[in-house]
Amino acid sequence: MKDFLIRSFSLAAVILILAGYDQVLKDRSKDEEITKLEAQVTKLQQDKEDAIGQENEKTVNAKGAYSDGKWEGEAKGFGGMINVLVTVENGAVSEIEITSADGEDKAYLSMAEDIIPKIMDAQSTEVDTISGATFSSTGIRDAVSEALKQAEQ
Repeated sequence: MKDFLIRSFSLAAVILILAGYDQVLKDRSKDEEITKLEAQVTKLQQDKEDAIGQENEKTVNAKGAYSDGKWEGEAKGFGGMINVLVTVENGAVSEIEITSADGEDKAYLSMAEDIIPKIMDAQSTEVDTISGATFSSTGIRDAVSEALKQAEQ
């Protein structure tokens, strides 16, 4: 009888352990499924954002953000006024030229000119200024902004 009770107790313990292990496996499977679904949701959200961005870009490119032409702008830099000439073709900024910056220190102006490609890439003046030439690059950015205000449709 004692032998029967020990075997019964052992069998019950094994069944409980297996049932518990089965539950752990089910939980792990659910966690893995949740992780996969979260990854799919994230990918779908990114795809949606990319599609919206591409659609917005197509819309801007189709109608153009600015009127074609050459537009002048002027703003205060580090050492004086900075004048720029902004060329717009097909509704996009195609060239930015500094036409005058007589009061600017040549070294600061040279560093500040690095803002021009940033503006061209962004097709906007909403870009960071150049560290080490903050006032001069701000002058260029503000002058371009003034020119683009004239070019807005």
